[in-house]
Amino acid sequence: MAFLIAQRAFIKLYLITMVEKNRGYGYQMLEELRNEFKSFGYSPPQSEIYRALHELVQEGVLYRTKKLKGNDPSVDFQEIVLYHFTDQGAELAKLYKKQVKADLDRCLAILHKSVEDNY
Repeated sequence: MAFLIAQRAFIKLYLITMVEKNRGYGYQMLEELRNEFKSFGYSPPQSEIYRALHELVQEGVLYRTKKLKGNDPSVDFQEIVLYHFTDQGAELAKLYKKQVKADLDRCLAILHKSVEDNY
């Protein structure tokens, strides 16, 4: 058991929540996370976002579809990869989030104790 939660586990938690809320493609997720955590001095690396998404696909939680970014194929050439839950994905995601919640609670307890003991 790690001392604190691993960065990839943390990112996967957020990616799962974003897919639950139908927030689509990798770069969009990256930008949302960067904006969300900017005030805390944390900027998730692009490579970690895509590794986490790849792992979630390999684990059978997510699958990918491709589409053009815009609505007009005659002018919109950029293809994006959207992420969705597999048939078992929502249940697997729920179990994963439950496990990560236990890890986060343990980490919070360690951090609170450390602050109380030392400050």
